[in-house]
Amino acid sequence: MRAVLTWRDKAEQCVYDLAFKPDGTQLILAAGNRLLVYDTSDGTLLQPLKGHKDTVYCVAYAKDGKRFASGSADKSVIIWTSKLEGILKYTHNDSIQCVSYNPVTHQLASCSSSDFGLWSPEQKSVSKHKSSSKITCCSWTNDGQYLALGMFSGVISIRNRNGEEKVKIERPGGSLSPLWSICWSPSREEHNDILAVADWGQKLSFYQLSGKQIGKDRSLNFDPCCLSYFTKGEYILLGGSDKQVSLFTKDGVRLGTVGEQNSWVWTCKVKPDSNYVVVGCQDGTISFYQLIFSTVHGLYKDRYAYRDSMTDVIVQHLITEQKVRIKCKELVKKIAIYKNRLAVQLPEKILIHELYSDDSLDMRYRMKEKIVRKFECNLLVVCADHIILCQEKRLQCLSFSGVKEREWQMESLIRYIKVIGGPPGREGLLVGLKNGQILKIFVDSLFAIVLLKQATAVRCLDMSASRNKLAVVDENDTCLVYDIHTKELLFQEPNANSVAWNTQCEDMLCFSGGGYLNIKASTFPVHQQKLQGFVVGYNGSRIFCLHAFSMSAVEVPQSAPMYQYLDRKMFREAYQIACLGVTDTDWRELAMEALEGLEFETAKKAFTRVQDLRYLELINSIEERKKRGETNNDLFLADVFSYQGKFHEAARLYKRSGHENLALDMYTDLRMFEYAKDFLGSGDPKETKMLITKQADWARNINEPKAAVEMYISAGEHGKAIEISGDHGWVDTLIDIARKLDKAEREPLLMCAHYFKKLDNPGYAAETYLKIGDLKSLVHLHVDTQRWDEAFALGEKHPEFKDDIYVPYAQWLAENDRFEEAQKAFHKAGRQGEAVRVLEQLTHNAVVESRFNDAAYYYWMLSMQCLDIAQDPAQKDVMLGKFHHFQHLAELYHGYHAIQRYTEEPFSFHLPETLFNISRFLLHSLTKDTPLGISKVNTLFTLAKQSKALGAYKLARHAYDKLQGLHTPARFQKSIELGSLTIRSKPFQDSEELVPLCYRCSTNNPLLNNLGNVCINCRQPFVFSASSYEVLHLVEFYLEEGITDEEAVSLIDLEAPRHKRENKWQEIASNTSQTLRLDETLDSMGDDDPFTAKLSFEMFHSEDYELLVLQHTCCPYCRRRIDDPSP
Repeated sequence: MRAVLTWRDKAEQCVYDLAFKPDGTQLILAAGNRLLVYDTSDGTLLQPLKGHKDTVYCVAYAKDGKRFASGSADKSVIIWTSKLEGILKYTHNDSIQCVSYNPVTHQLASCSSSDFGLWSPEQKSVSKHKSSSKITCCSWTNDGQYLALGMFSGVISIRNRNGEEKVKIERPGGSLSPLWSICWSPSREEHNDILAVADWGQKLSFYQLSGKQIGKDRSLNFDPCCLSYFTKGEYILLGGSDKQVSLFTKDGVRLGTVGEQNSWVWTCKVKPDSNYVVVGCQDGTISFYQLIFSTVHGLYKDRYAYRDSMTDVIVQHLITEQKVRIKCKELVKKIAIYKNRLAVQLPEKILIHELYSDDSLDMRYRMKEKIVRKFECNLLVVCADHIILCQEKRLQCLSFSGVKEREWQMESLIRYIKVIGGPPGREGLLVGLKNGQILKIFVDSLFAIVLLKQATAVRCLDMSASRNKLAVVDENDTCLVYDIHTKELLFQEPNANSVAWNTQCEDMLCFSGGGYLNIKASTFPVHQQKLQGFVVGYNGSRIFCLHAFSMSAVEVPQSAPMYQYLDRKMFREAYQIACLGVTDTDWRELAMEALEGLEFETAKKAFTRVQDLRYLELINSIEERKKRGETNNDLFLADVFSYQGKFHEAARLYKRSGHENLALDMYTDLRMFEYAKDFLGSGDPKETKMLITKQADWARNINEPKAAVEMYISAGEHGKAIEISGDHGWVDTLIDIARKLDKAEREPLLMCAHYFKKLDNPGYAAETYLKIGDLKSLVHLHVDTQRWDEAFALGEKHPEFKDDIYVPYAQWLAENDRFEEAQKAFHKAGRQGEAVRVLEQLTHNAVVESRFNDAAYYYWMLSMQCLDIAQDPAQKDVMLGKFHHFQHLAELYHGYHAIQRYTEEPFSFHLPETLFNISRFLLHSLTKDTPLGISKVNTLFTLAKQSKALGAYKLARHAYDKLQGLHTPARFQKSIELGSLTIRSKPFQDSEELVPLCYRCSTNNPLLNNLGNVCINCRQPFVFSASSYEVLHLVEFYLEEGITDEEAVSLIDLEAPRHKRENKWQEIASNTSQTLRLDETLDSMGDDDPFTAKLSFEMFHSEDYELLVLQHTCCPYCRRRIDDPSP
């Protein structure tokens, strides 16, 4: 550290205090009863300020730079603006000792011998607080929350912004150690506020905000009058009775003297954000110094050691960026580093450290030796077992114990020294002198070896890794490179300030100068790039550069020297350069150049680096071929060119080497068919066909299907042509192909038929199937396209396809709700079981979904199916039983349909008499098990309601009684209970009009018949109308012997003989009128049976039946349409 005087002036009176304007442009001094304003740049006195009547003791500037304050022995405080105008004045009861501005709120603290005051622009008056002792100094914390007051009694009082005492520090010295200067550290890095205290007990102390002392008191050996921190808190300035200003670390370690004076130093301050220091003395002298902190450092390969905070050593690993700090607690004067050794020179000793291990990444150092002696030297070097001290012309070699082993006296001043390695205890030193001599010295030898002598002084030098070349930078900024053995000057380059050889490559060096970094490989031209600083090392692709006070590792791609080697086809040397560090693009370029130069070993390494498996496979294949005896380099190079995309060059080489077929294959694979035709042989049809096929494949891949189809057809690849045409829906093309193909070409024709079918052109598909005679596929085509007529016609000619036609037809009919036709189809296909299972499932679904009309219809169909199956004698009995069972269920569900609609829907379409008859019919039929879905509650409820309405009170009462014993829905509860009560008021008898009559024995049957739907007298079953459920006028009769069933049926179907029709109109004349009357009694028996119509095993009144048929266009029971001629 050096202090350079910038300017000096002298005032007439003692300078007690001073303050910088925050921007550093002005300096305010308290001298006598005036304030002096100086320009800090050149020391010009700008203006004296008069306002006080007595000596000015203190001055302070606000942090915002808008105003400053001064305090005087005249007991007054004056506040000035930055324009040097006084704006406010207030007084205390005693002389003002110190003033200080809050750095955040700009609140002013002014302290006198007996009290202190707090003033801010927002306040109208100054708030004052008494003090028990004379206040000599004060300071605000960084955050402006607390004010520390230093007392003449040795006490420190810490107050808040309101003046209330929070902490009181009573120091051991008491009044024997009066405080004269205190200051809070401005450092932002500290976790706690630190207060530096200087007292006239000649001690420097540090305290926390809590009052706890930090460390021990440090002895000063003089009375301190002023204490101040640097802007960032890294250093402390102290001045006083020793007539000088001393620089201390923030921990209180003395570093040196800033400037010696002729009288006591009363004040010293640091210019904001700079290394400039101003000093004010008892005799009025004002001195302005610039502090220059020199760089103390050392470098060995990738380890860089440098001084930090003047007392610490930081070792930085330039590759990993790891750092380790070694605290020395004294001023570090010199640093040297070599391998695992680190030497640090302090004012009174030298410390030698070593690494804990031999690991190249280990950063832990421990103390090895300590030489407790004061040395004066210009340069310090450390070796494995020695330290080398350089003082002007003399070199001294000392052991780690401090014993001087050797000494060398040079002819001229030593300008540069460097350890160049060697065995432990026998290391070599490279020494450069001012007279131009360059020597090599071994630490175990007394004799210095002169390597060479040049005319100019040595500034910097370095030796190559193999120790064959020497690079020197002289005082003229010229870099000279010599061959050590021949002493020959190989080359020289201008504008150099430092030089370094690459430790990993013999022929590469770099030098810096003029803001540029210069890299030179072998004897090639220099490659330049911008770089500030000094080159101090060159390792691989990293250049270590010292700029200002920091060392940085710059990653420099070695592309330029690599390309210089490539231009001269020096592939191996280019590879060595690339290994130092180049981009992936450079690696690929190196690989390609080496491959074209047929330098396969270098190319393989380069392609491995960029992980290009494709080219590695090519190189391996070429090497294998060379092992098998191939020596045609043209063929190898042609393969390389084809991989690189240089196809025409490759084709020329293939042709030159007699391998036209390889050129043909290459152009064909590349779809460059026009070029491929030039390499066809003597018009071989196979080769031509192969070429056309590949061209078609290419056209297909590039989405040119039309052209591909034409090419495939011309090449005879009909399958691929059909596939493309079918995928694109080109029916016309498919037709042309199918009709041109011979019927023996079955596979392509089947493909055509498949696409015809897929494209909804069944006619062409059928034509194709007929062409190849595939009848089974034709049947499936008709079935899949639901062209049933063609299928049936084909089935008639070829009965073996019967199952393939009728089973899918039946399934299709069932899916389309055409169950009757489906049954016939199943029947024709001989699938009776499937027909029954389908109907049973449909019937069950209809019942579950309460579609009872459909259920009746399905059960009727089931009964008819069973009747058809009963024609088989083996199944007759079983099927007839099922027939009667399904007929019975069909009748029940047909009747219950009306009951369900009546109970579930708001309106009924049936007459009360019909509902009454249906409910009676169901009640008498449900004597045993109740089928699924039929509700007895609904039946009885309907019967009760209609019986009551029609006058069948006895039956109604019976129905209500039955309902009381059943679980009824909530919606019926109220109606049933009310009906049960009201029916009690009715007569206990049924209306005679409702009583059914047996038309066989003419017996009146009760409405509630325990025998069911049969006569109680003759046991004749009643025959009910399937619409109104009235008892029809029908009587069962038995055939006489001799009359067969067929004759009986034919007799029944005969028409009854009709009488001749006569005029039914009768004319009647009287005296007054003449009338015409229609005689309806004539021929009344000649009409059809007026009572019944027989159909589907059910009976109807003919009028009801005709009405229902008109409504539904079919039979209401079996749903046979009126236009259906089948019986």
